[in-house]
Parts: sequence; C-alpha cells; structure tokens
Amino acid sequence: MKKILITGKNSYVGNSFVEWSQQYPDQYEIDKVSLRNDVWKEVDFSKYDVVLHVAGIAHVSTDPNMEELYYKVNRDLTVEVAKKAKKQGVAQFIFMSSIIIYGEATSYKKVINRDTVPTPANFYGKSKLEAEKSIQPLEDENFRIAIIRPPMIYGKDSKGNYPKLAKIAQKLPFFPDFPNERSMLHIDNLSEFIRLMIDNRESGVFFPQNKEYIKTSEMVRLIGEAHGKKVRMVKIFNPIIKLFLGKVTILNKVFGNLSYDKDLSKYRDNYQIRTLSASIKATERYIK
Repeated sequence: MKKILITGKNSYVGNSFVEWSQQYPDQYEIDKVSLRNDVWKEVDFSKYDVVLHVAGIAHVSTDPNMEELYYKVNRDLTVEVAKKAKKQGVAQFIFMSSIIIYGEATSYKKVINRDTVPTPANFYGKSKLEAEKSIQPLEDENFRIAIIRPPMIYGKDSKGNYPKLAKIAQKLPFFPDFPNERSMLHIDNLSEFIRLMIDNRESGVFFPQNKEYIKTSEMVRLIGEAHGKKVRMVKIFNPIIKLFLGKVTILNKVFGNLSYDKDLSKYRDNYQIRTLSASIKATERYIK
C-alpha cells in the first residue's frame, strides 16, 4: 500500500484525488496537511512514500502588492516542503505546476511542444516556473521528482472560468461560434494521471490533457445539452471578436488559443478515461 501525503487540506486537486483513490481501497493510504501555519514542519514525513504538493496560490493577479506572496507560497514553500521530504526519506515528490508558465491564451494558434520555451506573463506563472527550477536539483536515485503542468482543470465543484461558462450556457439562447483551440483537463483524467504517476514511480516533466482539444462554443453547446437546452451557435460576432482578441482580457479567456501538442501528452498507460462529452455530463450532473 502506498502512503501519500497531500499538502493543502482544501485543494480542489488534492480532495478530488482522495475521492478518486477510494476506488482502490487497499492500494492507497492518504493523509492531508495544511501549510497555512508552521504546524506541518512538525509532521513526520518519513512514513510516506509520496508527497503530492498541490498547495499554492492558483488565481492570477496583476496587483504588484501580491508579488511577494506569490513567490513566498508558490516557490519558497514548495522548496521547503521538497527539502523536508527528501531529508526524511520520501521516495517521490509530485509538484503541481501549470500551463501558465508558457504565458496566457493568444489571438493566434498557440501550440506548445517540447521545444517551446516557457515565457510566463504574470506572478503566478513566474513563481511556478521558479519553483520547478528550484526543486529539480534535489532529485537523485532515491528522491524522484515528477512535475505536472496541467492546462485548465474543470469538473465537479471546480472554480475559475468553467462555472462562469456553465452559467452562460444555461442562460443565453445563442453563443458565438468562434474557431479557437484550447487544451483542457477534466479532473477525473487528472486524478487518474496522478495515480499512474504514483504507481509507476515517475520522474520528469509531464503535460496531461484531454484527448480532444476544446473549442469554447462546442463546450457551451455540450453544457446546454446536458441541461436539456439547445444553445444556437452564431458567427455574426466573429469579426468583432477577432478585432479585439488579444486586447481585451475577457475575450482572451473565453476565445483565446492555448494548447499542448498531442504527442506531448501521450503516456504509456491510458489516463484519458473521460471524453469531452462524457466529462461535461459528469460535471453538470452535480451543478445545481
């Protein structure tokens, strides 16, 4: 049985993984610890095989007063936890990074491959990238480090842009049929991927995503369909969207392009267990 410690008691990814692992009652024993105070420093890490580090600041801020906190939490705290894990004999450290280290969504098609150089555009991305660079030198044959760079995560109880999009899909009679391309990752696909990382004692940098790229209008259509509503797709607004895309933040978030090359996300075991359609149905089943 693998003994796993998750950093971050209220983490969406961490809590979802705990729920997912319950399908395998005799394979994983999981504890969670908060990093909001210094109590975690007294926790004995030596009894764990894996530390899954998901604690951090996940929202994007442009407030310069927040910069120091981003680096303190996302970078410095990550390094401190990793050093403690290594010192106390933990075999594997899994760090949840983000696609955001490659910058934000763009008006043009942006496909990330192995040769793409990270160019973070905000404190969140910069702090995550610096955390990666700071912990990688700690790795050796007895301390394996796996870095996961997921795209936008969505699913039951997720926060961020997906719930906003779901509300729009249920209220608007029509939606712009704009041709964009995004990599996204359903929480069940991510949870299965993390499970495989643990089972296979992986190390390195990984880029999981759904099997299909996502077009925002198609996602809206599927969300509406899950609620028994037909959302009509229209192209009349496309010239306006194209004109202001890249200049207006909200348009970038909704209609921007940001995706991983599909070859980058291939793995020896199948983790893409939910298709886009199935993932939307599974998610919307829980939205009131």
